[in-house]
Amino acid sequence: MTDSTRRPGPRPDRAAPATDSFSLRAIAVPAFGPTVLAAVGQGAVLPVMVLRARELGASVTVAAGMVALVGFAQLLAALPAGAIVSRIGETRALMGAALVEVAAMLAGAFAPNLWVFALATAAVGLEAAVFNLARQAYLTDAVPLGMRARALSTLGGVNRIGLFVGPFLGALAVHQGGIRAAYLVAAVGAFAAFLLVAFGPDLTATHEASMVERSGASVWSVLGSHRRTLLALGSGVLVIAGARACRTSVLPLYAESIGISASDTALVFGIAGAVDMLLFYPAGLVMDRWGRAWIAVPTVLVLGVGMMLLPLTASIVPLTAVAMVMAFGNGIGSGIVMTLGADAAPPEARPQFLGGWRLMADLGGTAGPLLVGAIALVAPLAAAIVTVGALSILGGGWLAYWVPRFDPVRRRA
Repeated sequence: MTDSTRRPGPRPDRAAPATDSFSLRAIAVPAFGPTVLAAVGQGAVLPVMVLRARELGASVTVAAGMVALVGFAQLLAALPAGAIVSRIGETRALMGAALVEVAAMLAGAFAPNLWVFALATAAVGLEAAVFNLARQAYLTDAVPLGMRARALSTLGGVNRIGLFVGPFLGALAVHQGGIRAAYLVAAVGAFAAFLLVAFGPDLTATHEASMVERSGASVWSVLGSHRRTLLALGSGVLVIAGARACRTSVLPLYAESIGISASDTALVFGIAGAVDMLLFYPAGLVMDRWGRAWIAVPTVLVLGVGMMLLPLTASIVPLTAVAMVMAFGNGIGSGIVMTLGADAAPPEARPQFLGGWRLMADLGGTAGPLLVGAIALVAPLAAAIVTVGALSILGGGWLAYWVPRFDPVRRRA
């Protein structure tokens, strides 16, 4: 039966454990530890990636493109990642991706020329697609439905914490040993993640083995049979990802346009980042108790309102206040994309479906900033910001209509 004839809604996953006997704390290290370690390493490298490219002779434009190369490679790898995880299982995919990251970071540190560095940078995006999808599928299998949102929100939260801490460790490493040292920090973090997965408890071995045995369905066939879900709910994910990506692009652009220095802009981001990181667990709790729409809709509405308020600011204090509003909207949405994908994914073909789901999210994250740039070519920056803010608010209406129709909490109630 195809998705076009099936009534929309989550499918029961009989492999999930019972909520009453389950504790997130008991699985915290194997479930979240690898993500923290990998994120710390990536956070150490991201601020110096452009500088490493410049060391190898890249122009400013080419060096900036290296950062974009990570996201582009991740976008291209979304669907293949689903096929890989479905064939070899979540645990092996995690270990393989971690080892690829080790090799990529070492290659980035010791690349003799820009071409090798570009290949290493692309490999970081490729492995991130596999690692993130495998981690999402792994947690979806290991955690009961009644705690799914809290688990995935925590996964998103610890990833943000790692990306926040990583630059400080990277700065210390660069101070001691130069730019290459930051890449070595990332390689150590990725290898530690590999060891944690390889020697930690396997929470999903039985389910994973059965999935690998039944992994004959192709990614395209799974996406085709669930196209209605992807068109309805996946379009909402495009809005969420686009609004989030616009937030990180319009803030520095507008700050520069009103004369705020780069150092002050970084301070604004740091303050907003602290707000962002504090909200992931409460957001998951709300989703598990009252439903996904209580987070999905406010996330894009608050981000949209924040962007529409941004052109009204003219100094650092009101800019910081608006940045905190948008950080609140982003923070309460921690894990929402993963949670909606886990709810919609068929248990018998979860990795294949999640590959398409992540592709939708990556497309939204790419399209959002491009839309801002396209509008800014023919109109003032403030007009571009207001436009994407208004589109985010309209997207909230789409989410308010579709999310409840796929919400397991609402259907269970």
